[in-house]
Amino acid sequence: MAPKTPNTTDKNSSTFHAEASQALAHVQQLYREQIEHLRAAMQRFVAGETPAAPIHAYYPFVRMKTTTVARADTKLTYGFVEGPGTYEATLTRPDLFATYYGEQLRLLIAHHSVQLEVGLSDKPIPIHFSFAENDHIEGALPADRRLLMRDVFDLPDLESMDDGIANGTWRPQPGEALPLSLFTAPRVDYSLHRLRHYTGTAPEWFQNFVLFTNYQFYIDEFIRLGHAEMANEDSEYIAFIEPGNVVTRRKGLPAEAVDELGAAPPRLPQMPGYHLVRADKSGITMVNIGVGPANAKTITDHIAVLRPHAWMMLGHCAGLRNSQQLGDYVLAHAYVREDHVLDEELPLWVPIPALAEIQVALQQAVGEITQMERADLKRIMRTGTVASTDNRNWELLPNNLPQLRFSQSRAVALDMESATIAANGFRFRVPYGTLLCVSDKPLHGEIKLPGMANHFYRERVDQHLRIGMRAVDILREGGSDRLHSRKLRSFDEVAFQ
Repeated sequence: MAPKTPNTTDKNSSTFHAEASQALAHVQQLYREQIEHLRAAMQRFVAGETPAAPIHAYYPFVRMKTTTVARADTKLTYGFVEGPGTYEATLTRPDLFATYYGEQLRLLIAHHSVQLEVGLSDKPIPIHFSFAENDHIEGALPADRRLLMRDVFDLPDLESMDDGIANGTWRPQPGEALPLSLFTAPRVDYSLHRLRHYTGTAPEWFQNFVLFTNYQFYIDEFIRLGHAEMANEDSEYIAFIEPGNVVTRRKGLPAEAVDELGAAPPRLPQMPGYHLVRADKSGITMVNIGVGPANAKTITDHIAVLRPHAWMMLGHCAGLRNSQQLGDYVLAHAYVREDHVLDEELPLWVPIPALAEIQVALQQAVGEITQMERADLKRIMRTGTVASTDNRNWELLPNNLPQLRFSQSRAVALDMESATIAANGFRFRVPYGTLLCVSDKPLHGEIKLPGMANHFYRERVDQHLRIGMRAVDILREGGSDRLHSRKLRSFDEVAFQ
């Protein structure tokens, strides 16, 4: 590698901190200096200057060492390491992740009575990840200058972005530190940029509770409810965000500078995102993932880096039992994974358990919103196995083979996304749940017809969405710490939540 240009911070120096706030402040300082160094160099490059040597900047790291095998005496499932050793993580966007990073660092110090080392890592920051949200200066470059960027700046390195840690396949090289986080800084930056592309909204707006749906009808209702909340001066929510970063503030709150930057896009992005924002980020993000497991995997791959407290699927499904009626609910307590998109990352022999806190919240929400209980509640909601397939026309396969498998698995419902969302929640340690609504019964001659579908949507979408939002309220009221289940943690789990 060619020698780097002079930088504002000595890459070989580091500092030690006994207070999490001090460690975080140093991380923020280092990151800010490195980003400013890159942006200034990029501005000169756009202006026509070609540097004599490549330009480099580096991600900050945080490192801890412990010599004891004693485990932290805590009810939390995160915030500690499993044994003696050196552990570290590269960090990015300490402005966006300030609260999250601060809490993780505080827990490490509290649980292990150690100092944290902070410095610059040897992981370069790709130039693409240094641009601000509305910074598009590279777009003015002619083709030859864009090509020259490869020689001047670091570009994204896919080898530093794999999910080996999350997948449980990563193994340290001799002398290499163990990870503190599921994701490296470049992997996080990559997903932050992908979220802008797929959802049409900035990562800053994402909330800690996420609802996924596979139908625009739910989004239409969420938009209506979001604007109704903004008209209510007593609402717990402070803003509603739509694609293009269009901001509607709650009545009585002043506009902020960032609001002027939003503009409705000429067309909706692939998986539009909407955010009902609370001041503490414990509001609700809702994303229309469309149809199919590929979209479900793609969006959860990227939202996972934001470390939400929970995500849940609200959508339509095919009811597989004759006793079910259109409009009945299905609460998934197991999944048949015939979606195939995660087969390499998460083998099929890995079980995807139901998480008690999510199940209880969803069931309680159904009871409260429908005002039903006991036998009446059981009549409209079935708890059982949900199968997810990547073949939308599974009914047309010969010899009824899918039907046989679904029967053997005791499946009560079929869709194309729920198992993927649950499996990626398991894989990325994000608590998950699924509540579906039966919209057709293809095995029993009740297929979707225009008149039937329109009536169904009018009757059920509003209620189903309000159930999901009430479930979020219940989870929030119960405390986020209770959500992060030990069922999601491996033998040698990372310390960061």
